[in-house]
Amino acid sequence: MHVVLYTHSLVSDWNHGNVHFLRGVLVELQALGHTTLALEPADGWSRTNLQNEQGEAPIARFAALFPQLRVVTYDLGFDHEAAVENADVVIVHEWTAPDIVARLGRMRRNGGDFTLVFHDTHHRAVSDTAAIGDLLLQDYDIVLAFGETLRERYLQRGWGRQVFTWHEAADTRLFRPLSSPATPAGLIWIGNWGDDERTRELTEFLIEPCRRLALGGTVHGVRYPEEAQRVLAATPLLYRGWIANVDVRAAFACHRMTVHVPRRPYVEALPGIPTIRVFEALACGIPLVCAPWRDTEGLFSAGEDYLLARDGADMTRHLRDLQHDANLVRGLRENGLERIRTRHTCAHRVDDLLAILAERGTTRARRGLKPLEATS
Repeated sequence: MHVVLYTHSLVSDWNHGNVHFLRGVLVELQALGHTTLALEPADGWSRTNLQNEQGEAPIARFAALFPQLRVVTYDLGFDHEAAVENADVVIVHEWTAPDIVARLGRMRRNGGDFTLVFHDTHHRAVSDTAAIGDLLLQDYDIVLAFGETLRERYLQRGWGRQVFTWHEAADTRLFRPLSSPATPAGLIWIGNWGDDERTRELTEFLIEPCRRLALGGTVHGVRYPEEAQRVLAATPLLYRGWIANVDVRAAFACHRMTVHVPRRPYVEALPGIPTIRVFEALACGIPLVCAPWRDTEGLFSAGEDYLLARDGADMTRHLRDLQHDANLVRGLRENGLERIRTRHTCAHRVDDLLAILAERGTTRARRGLKPLEATS
């Protein structure tokens, strides 16, 4: 089976957390004998910002680390019809430009025999309804939503014909525990400051607890305004800016604990959807403390896989415990790793995707699955 993925970027992870999952899915598809092609805009904001900030080195590094992933950039004159001519499945990530979304839909309506899939991994369905509602999805065969509450929103609004829940997961080929040359100490937080979607929460669940405990550590991410950097400078935390996704596992290995502070739209309007950082942390075996979020789908087990803080005082208590309780650290590490390995890897999600395609895909896509079925 040949799978074409339209994504904002596969090469750049600058303010683009979904890239971990998308890369992992393509690698797992290839491991099963399928071929893949990723298409991304040459002037996408993630790639452009990464190049402006870091130069060409990260682009070259991606090619060296993922030589099996074929990526082609497109511009206004690109022949999209030719690019998908041999595709069995075309997956379109939600940051794809609306005109490209519509163009691919027309191709499907006008005789394209590939299965056309729309993939949503963002909160715009509730925070910017028009951005999703204005997309022309009526010719898409399948919609994949990265949480059940998001799937329900699509169904309520009549966006798409067949909508399935398809959570993100960890690429455990890359994200796994690493040994550290020294005893891990301190806290690490990896996340972007963003558009004031969690400023209050970051103060309560990250900055103030670390200040109270004099807990040092590292903060990585982009889009931190000067005021945010000044606030961090007054704490024991050291702000180090952008980190490549492939370096996250090594950064986790050098620290004793991490936290998850979800963005407000997920907590208030799309409960049950963790960000990729939860999967990454548990896959790497670093103890995780989460600010409040409702795991409505039972993906994990609070108190066993991670600790849940109800408020800032609760977060402070949990972080203090992790500083001093080796048994607590060991238990969280073991439980989190087991949860990921048994339920939440990119290989699990590829199995789910292939099952959906076998049931709801076009004849061409189902035919592409037959060699895989014959070897199982």
